[in-house]
Amino acid sequence: MAIGLNLDLEDRKLPEFYLAEGQRLAHMNEELSKALRESEAELRQTLDFAPQLISVYGPKRERLYANRTALDYLGLSLEAWRQTPARGAFVHPDDRARELDCFDRALSTGAYELELRLRKGDGSYRWFLARSNPVRDDKGQIIRWYVGCTDIHDRKAAEERLQQENVALREEVDRASMFEEIVGASPALTAVLSRACKVAASDSTVLISGETGTGKELVARAIHRRSRRASRAFVALNCAAIPRDLIASELFGHEKGAFTGAVQRRLGRFELANGGTIFLDEVGELSSDTQVALLRVLQEREFERIGSTKPVQVDVRVIAATNRDLTAAVADATFRQDLFYRLNVFPLEMPPLRERREDIPMLVEYFIGRYAQRAGKTFRRVSKRTLDRLQSYPWPGNVRELQNIIERSVIVSDADEFAVDESWLSAGPGIKSRAGLSSSLAAHEKAIIEDALRESGGRVFGHSGAAARLGIPRSTLESKIRALKIKKSRFRTRPPKPFLT
Repeated sequence: MAIGLNLDLEDRKLPEFYLAEGQRLAHMNEELSKALRESEAELRQTLDFAPQLISVYGPKRERLYANRTALDYLGLSLEAWRQTPARGAFVHPDDRARELDCFDRALSTGAYELELRLRKGDGSYRWFLARSNPVRDDKGQIIRWYVGCTDIHDRKAAEERLQQENVALREEVDRASMFEEIVGASPALTAVLSRACKVAASDSTVLISGETGTGKELVARAIHRRSRRASRAFVALNCAAIPRDLIASELFGHEKGAFTGAVQRRLGRFELANGGTIFLDEVGELSSDTQVALLRVLQEREFERIGSTKPVQVDVRVIAATNRDLTAAVADATFRQDLFYRLNVFPLEMPPLRERREDIPMLVEYFIGRYAQRAGKTFRRVSKRTLDRLQSYPWPGNVRELQNIIERSVIVSDADEFAVDESWLSAGPGIKSRAGLSSSLAAHEKAIIEDALRESGGRVFGHSGAAARLGIPRSTLESKIRALKIKKSRFRTRPPKPFLT
């Protein structure tokens, strides 16, 4: 009986035990849930404070979570982000194919990493480095994708600028310069270099005029090297060497699809020169439409790429050059007057070689040393007859012509005395018109040119201009007019037609 009574008492205590145990377990579960919630809240807070854009996706890339940094960048709430239907909706159109390809490969290879542009809430794009890691279950199936995006926009911009400047530098190195240094000490050259040094420190626009081959680009580079922009790009463009229907694209760039053949966005020379200097050679050859666009850049410091309506701001110093008489071109209504005044802030006129003959011996020595070293030859002296002939020659092609003749002579010379075949000098174009003719023939030539100017009303360019009537290039005619001291204004029969701005 005593034993049975004890068992009965124990049986009565079992429900109380289970009840207490259940309460204890429930309390523990509540404490664990609370701790889990606090831990999760702390983790979310930590992720929200992270500077990276962090997001979590399901196995089929369904959106689950994005931290506050990502939502603020996208300008969305978490719910709105989750409901965005299109895959890759925030990725730049040009980067979507790469992003999809990386993800497809990651299904088998695991994590992936790529650089791409993501759209901000205001519609702009920034570059990010995206790293993605999958989480798999014990069967190897992907259950989560974790993606972190680090802002690398400033780094990419610096890399792009460096690449642009490298492109410009390669073009500069590849482009054959007339000569590597400015050689000469004549008063005519020294005066130009003195003015160039004075304007170099400023950001003023410079217009360099002068005949072909006088070294206009060389002076432009010297101005750039002595300016505060010397560490940035110097970008040169010969406006006469680019077809007129492509010059705007070359200067200002174009967007993808702007015209047939525009398969990708291309930056123009002004963007390549941003922060540096752009040299526009033969600026007088620009069409009227391009003149308007160039005027806007000079006035507003902005332009639009072809195919875009978004203005691009630039900080570029402009140095222009021409062998044309732009004053006459303005009078002939072939060059905008307002653009001329914008370019002609600080004019420099390069003297022709015939006006700095005392520099010829120095130039000859320089070019002989340059080309003899390349050819593996040595010259002990220069023929006096040759030097006298070189100094008396009028050099219609200026320093460039002298350079070419010296190079050719070095190639064919075998003796240790340098000499030039005089037939090469007498055969040069335009020699007779400059100095070879007698005074009577020069007067006859002057009369012919004046008759042509009179018939064309003082116009040099255009279909009815004097150059077309005489059948010679307009640059040649301009050179003859200057050499013969002809005043074109005497033959103008009507006032110039100014452009309407």
